[in-house]
Amino acid sequence: MARILLLGGTTEAGAMAQVLAKAGLDAVYSYAGRTANPVAQPLPTRIGGFGGAEGLADYLRAERISHVIDATHPFAGTISRNAVAACAAAGRPLIALERPPWVALPGDRWLHVPDYEAAASALPGDGSAVFLAIGRQNLKFFAGRDHAWMLRFAEVAAHPLRDATLIVSRGPFTVAGDMALMRRHAIAHVVAKNAGGHAAEAKLAAARALGLPVVMIDRPVLPLRRVAAMPAEVMAWLHGADRGV
Repeated sequence: MARILLLGGTTEAGAMAQVLAKAGLDAVYSYAGRTANPVAQPLPTRIGGFGGAEGLADYLRAERISHVIDATHPFAGTISRNAVAACAAAGRPLIALERPPWVALPGDRWLHVPDYEAAASALPGDGSAVFLAIGRQNLKFFAGRDHAWMLRFAEVAAHPLRDATLIVSRGPFTVAGDMALMRRHAIAHVVAKNAGGHAAEAKLAAARALGLPVVMIDRPVLPLRRVAAMPAEVMAWLHGADRGV
């Protein structure tokens, strides 16, 4: 019988967990452990890393995992690469449940960059206010640069930026709310990573309406893998994988 490992931490993973639980499938939801109070899931849950690709492969064998669903964040490149390597080593089928990236619309002023370091270098360094909407894991690339930073986290957390205002708020956000926030803090630039989805899209529409430039960090390049956009596609794959498809 199938036993599924769902690598989660996203809205998509939560939706996938609901579908798996409703179908009565044997599945384990895995959180990376970076959030102090993770959302409860309708599946048995584990929290923490695996010890790299080798550790994940060992876990798949020890726990008799038959299928792996990678529904982690599009920028969680390390775990996604490890999942590809571990599934190859352990001979387990893998599918990624991945939200489509954002696409620029008329009126957008996007500058595409490949990584965080390039994003920091793309800013003018003139002391202007920047909405740094990239989470908290990669702020070190922006430390020491001459800007007034506005950060928005889901929970209070330490950060390495000297001149920064922290907004504690959890999405989804509204365009009107993000426009008001940007006006209140005199934001001149927005830095975002192309996460896709609807929960954090409001900041892009707000920047478009205000005519603000957006430094858009492109997604990391990952190894070739099967990708689905909806839980229904994953369920179809699970049934097909059971038949060796």
